[in-house]
Amino acid sequence: MAEINRAVKGTNDILPSDVYKWQFVENKMLETAALFGFSEIRVPVFEHTEVFKRSVGDTTDVVQKEMYTFDDKGGRSITLRPELTAGVVRSVLENGLTNGPLPLKVCYIGGCYRYEKPQAGRLREFHQFGVECVGAAAPSADAEVIALAKQVLDNIGIQKVSLEINSIGCPECRKKYQEALKEYFRKNIDTLCATCRDRLERNPMRILDCKSPVCKGLCENAPVIIDYLCEDCENHFKEVKKHLDSAEIKYTVNPKIVRGLDYYTRTVFEFVSGDIGAQSTVCGGGRYDGLIAQMGGQPTASLGFAMGIERLMMVLEAQKTELPKRAGCDLYIAAMGNNASLKATALCNDLRTDGFKVQTDICNKGLKAQMKYADKIGAGFTLVLGDNELESNKANLKNMQTGELCEVTLDNLADQLFSAINKNALENLADSIIKE
Repeated sequence: MAEINRAVKGTNDILPSDVYKWQFVENKMLETAALFGFSEIRVPVFEHTEVFKRSVGDTTDVVQKEMYTFDDKGGRSITLRPELTAGVVRSVLENGLTNGPLPLKVCYIGGCYRYEKPQAGRLREFHQFGVECVGAAAPSADAEVIALAKQVLDNIGIQKVSLEINSIGCPECRKKYQEALKEYFRKNIDTLCATCRDRLERNPMRILDCKSPVCKGLCENAPVIIDYLCEDCENHFKEVKKHLDSAEIKYTVNPKIVRGLDYYTRTVFEFVSGDIGAQSTVCGGGRYDGLIAQMGGQPTASLGFAMGIERLMMVLEAQKTELPKRAGCDLYIAAMGNNASLKATALCNDLRTDGFKVQTDICNKGLKAQMKYADKIGAGFTLVLGDNELESNKANLKNMQTGELCEVTLDNLADQLFSAINKNALENLADSIIKE
């Protein structure tokens, strides 16, 4: 029975005291994506399992070890999404979105699910913001998507992140590279972990992504893909770097980046922070030119990225970034007696219709308790209603920050509250300028 009152391992509640921070970050993400022409798309939390096997790759840890897969009541194999790109591509194909103007630019925010050992920055339920750009083959598209990721990070206040880029070439490049990897790792096959010994013949590039310290050590001197790029892929990568230079976006070429999913081709990139320990990658992405064809569509060049929101929140906290305070209560109306309570209900309804955040007592508290509650919820102003106020149709509007009282009439309370809020905001602004 004790489990009923505990969240499932690897999941977190986002409480009202924190959710406003998430809303700020998510709104900034969508607003920034819109500047680049990206529109939001929403896809199901679960898909047919084959969607992920065909896209993510059945040799990846995600598919082999981490997916939440089950048979539904109709006997179909269903999987909670471990990432969103595959579901977005499925939706693009099913709804014929590639028949419209290209490039197609979409973005998303949503939860993902992987069965992993929970640790800081790595949960079993986590949330991602990401974008997909479908139908763009030019190197300038790679640079634009990277620029979007950078501007998102800048706009939400993330500092001290570094951009690392690489090219993992096309399938033709990788054939030669994989042979070179096999030859290198065969010499150390007894040292590899059991999982990587299995990967050696099936997909040796996955060894480069292994978390085992021993395998990581062996990878230090392994061949790098950048030395095996064909002429087209090498030229593409050079042009990507030129566009990044033109946009004055600083980067480091890291030939060790391969990304963890099989659908990537050519450009791959990561934004890395030094403020959250081992889980340092806050954004990762790249090209997946073969994925749409792999999932049954026509060959269509595509690319995108995803960033983990939990990790971004960790970075913001570690860097002590000042986020806008959550919007509090504009006015709390304290009522004494049944008639005053009825009037408070009417005033609240009218003020809320005008866009004000207003609360009143719904627990039959005494006046003292109501005022304490107003203080705890951070009400900007309070108004006390009793028999005298109802009879005179006037009441005192109290500024909870300064204690200043201002007499208002109840008939046009909205205009007077608006003026009081603006006056208070201007005074606060003036005070902050003087302090600076």
